[in-house]
Amino acid sequence: MIKKKGEDRLLGVHCSIAGGVENAALAGGALGCTAIQLFTGSNKQWSAPPIDAAHAEAFRRAMKEQGIKTAVAHACYLINLAAPDRAIYSKSIRAMTAEIERAHLLGIPWVIVHPGSHKGKGLEWGIERIADAANRAFADTDRLSAGIALETTAGQGASIGGRFEELAAIIDKIDDKGRAAVCFDTCHAFAAGYELRTKRGYDETWRLFDSAVGMKRLVAMHLNDSKGKLGSRVDRHTHVGEGEIGLAGFRLIMNDPRLARVPMLLETPKGDDAEGNDDRNLWSLRRLISSRSGISARRRS
Repeated sequence: MIKKKGEDRLLGVHCSIAGGVENAALAGGALGCTAIQLFTGSNKQWSAPPIDAAHAEAFRRAMKEQGIKTAVAHACYLINLAAPDRAIYSKSIRAMTAEIERAHLLGIPWVIVHPGSHKGKGLEWGIERIADAANRAFADTDRLSAGIALETTAGQGASIGGRFEELAAIIDKIDDKGRAAVCFDTCHAFAAGYELRTKRGYDETWRLFDSAVGMKRLVAMHLNDSKGKLGSRVDRHTHVGEGEIGLAGFRLIMNDPRLARVPMLLETPKGDDAEGNDDRNLWSLRRLISSRSGISARRRS
């Protein structure tokens, strides 16, 4: 496993909450993570049982004991904040509100969500729909601190978020902008057409992101290699260095001082050996860090 005590990079994986939400922190600690991502409920059901005070306290305690500095939540996959169907839209807003409430209870600052699909109603219509949903969720949780981080998408079909300008347009229409941010997924951005493999392309990608969204709104990153080619709009994750982005792109990310304090989470395939695959991908990233950064890439045997 990777030894991370004393290191300041926020790096980790998506961890399971099976058996109790605190187990995500324990699993992350076993891998040497300093950041983790988790579902706070089922990722495939509209409702989730409430998290009681005992489990919430156990989670906070495990985070501290394991040396994990931050966590982000990922919202349920059923949520579509741009849904044209009124019933699905209402369910999505209620589920998003519940996600914020659970994150707040656990001390998690951001809930990452796929912006949504307009299902053929049009991009501008979908952007308005998502912003309205976010405003309703924030109004219902106005005393809570957790916010929403819109995830970049591969831009497939009618999904929204494949272009940075689309995310910026949503945030522009959100009233409580202090609770609105972005999660940058490397696989999704690459599949949407943003180059990450060459220094020139990489710098241009971040120039475009900063111009549209602003680096200050970048609160998390998903580090996933891509099975799909550049601009393919195919959302298929693979292990670091084994896809179309390759090690060159991840080397640029891991040595970019602008990203040094951004939580970076792996969503690479778990397979039959989840811990082993997570450990292997973490090590692939760690060994790319230049010694000049002062961050060790030590590995536990």
